[in-house]
Amino acid sequence: MTDPTDVPALEQALSGLTARISSLRDARSAYPGDPAPTLDAALVELDTARDLLRASIGELGKSRRRSGGKESSSNRELKLLRTIYRTMPVPVIVLDTAGTVRRVNAEASRLLGSPDGYLTGRAFPLLVDVSRRAAFRSHLTSVLNTGETAAFPTRLAHQGRAHNVRLVLTQLRMPGEPQEMIAAVALPVDVRMPEAGQEAEPEQAPEESLLMATARRQALMSQLTRLLLDEESLSEPVALIRAGRLLASHTADWVFADVLRNGAAQRSLVIGPTDQPVARLVQTLEQMDPSAAPLISHVLDSQGGVVQEMVEDDSLLGVLPDGTPVLHATRAGSVLSVPIQAGDETHGVITLLRLRERPPFGLADLALLEDAGAHIGLALRAQHVFQGRSQAADTLQTGVLPRTLPDVPGFDTAASYHTGAGPRAIGGEFYDVFRVKDGWGFAVGGVVGQGDEAASVTAMVRGGLRTLSVWEDDPGAVVAKLNDALVAQDTGMFVMVAAGFVTPGRRGGRVRLASAGNHPPAVLKSDGGVRFTSGGGMPLGIETGAEIPVEEVSLALGETLLLYSDGLAGSRGRSGQAELAYGEGRLTEVLTRCTGQSSTAVVKAVDEDHQAFCGGQVLDETTVLALRRTR
Repeated sequence: MTDPTDVPALEQALSGLTARISSLRDARSAYPGDPAPTLDAALVELDTARDLLRASIGELGKSRRRSGGKESSSNRELKLLRTIYRTMPVPVIVLDTAGTVRRVNAEASRLLGSPDGYLTGRAFPLLVDVSRRAAFRSHLTSVLNTGETAAFPTRLAHQGRAHNVRLVLTQLRMPGEPQEMIAAVALPVDVRMPEAGQEAEPEQAPEESLLMATARRQALMSQLTRLLLDEESLSEPVALIRAGRLLASHTADWVFADVLRNGAAQRSLVIGPTDQPVARLVQTLEQMDPSAAPLISHVLDSQGGVVQEMVEDDSLLGVLPDGTPVLHATRAGSVLSVPIQAGDETHGVITLLRLRERPPFGLADLALLEDAGAHIGLALRAQHVFQGRSQAADTLQTGVLPRTLPDVPGFDTAASYHTGAGPRAIGGEFYDVFRVKDGWGFAVGGVVGQGDEAASVTAMVRGGLRTLSVWEDDPGAVVAKLNDALVAQDTGMFVMVAAGFVTPGRRGGRVRLASAGNHPPAVLKSDGGVRFTSGGGMPLGIETGAEIPVEEVSLALGETLLLYSDGLAGSRGRSGQAELAYGEGRLTEVLTRCTGQSSTAVVKAVDEDHQAFCGGQVLDETTVLALRRTR
């Protein structure tokens, strides 16, 4: 054994140790398929390094005691010993009796991928793989109680690096320290390397790495914003699923979303690693009560995010029915959880997990996820507003459209109504078939506008047509009185209407039509010809006493009368580079192909052709009503 008081001998021993370790590394690289001889020799060198370090530190303590803690001629030896510790070519970590890192030499910093200043003050057990922490604590306690050295295999995981090492714990007393310390000497046995044929990524300068990380975070937030602003994301499950998948693909292995409903947290989403067989585990996690997870409750109560670079408590997300901690079952090494908020409103919690072998979450990730939580919160608030308006739209729509069409003697009737693409708007178009004084009435129309007010005006027009038709036997008179009522109400909205009366049996196929600014109805004749009525007139609600044109149309057996809204005739489509209106010309072509068909078939054909014309994206409301004489 080298005399620790012989400085030149120490220098020579350290130099020899450094050379031998370098040779062992070369041998491992040259003969990766036969690591056993290299490993045996490496363990011998590890013992040599331990003994050298222990003797040197012991002599350092004696020297300090001899000098009474004052600078003396031995100061050079103390500096040399410190230099030996810092430059020793094996990883050495000095721990206190609680297992907290006090000092780290350069080789240990290189192994763990973090500077010594970052590691100092951290709990060393957090650097040990979760499955082996209990064993490490037992060895540490044994060394403290017995004073005997412990050597055992274990696994260190930090900053995305995972190392199988042989760890040696030995007790020592550091000069100037009131309590005993523990020297942990680690020799890597196996390091996770890139797969064969896969080149390692070149190291980047710190500034370049920081810029790249910032750019990636900005790109992620940009993608998230686009997803949440998409129309389909106005459905809560869609927004959460899309956001969760995006986060899982870019920054996490597990994603949990827990949403507040009626004041209680309910699990809404669980996404696990796609390259692992975790389907059953995901199903179990989806059924768990998030309020039983301490971490979720803490985030909801504190309204603040939490990041744990290394999992300290496996029970943070609760336990599975079999008693296994969730974080243990998911192999989580790092946890990040933030509230889903919109202003002062909290909608839930989103939690991300990274596996033990991946780089841990940091403060930058916490800031990123807090922004993401705010974006998701705003999206959920928008969804709640949208859903409320959609329910109001459905309620108002029942006053605009009939639930079913009544049976009109001698006629086959059919109708269709489409709200158009985009978010569910409260529309202004309507159709109706109803009883009148001496027969049946029908109408198609629409308010110029959308929203709650437009729907209320539409409901008023539909109700007015039904009410006035009880006393009037002419559609022109009904529409004229309705116009004067709208002007008196001063709604500020105009209404286009085409309405007609038919008296089955008495006058055969005679139909009286009144028009107020609506497109002229079309008549599909039994020989395939198509003609349009006169139509015309002024929209309702502009001025009192407006003249309402009325005409009489005769429908032969098998002929069809088609009424349609401006949303159909005026919709736009593309033919090559030109933008065209659907118009009466295209409607004529469709109707010609429907000769002899039922009203339902005619309405369906018009709808399908209109969809094809618009490329499947119908932007405006469309309303179609068909009446075919059957006897």
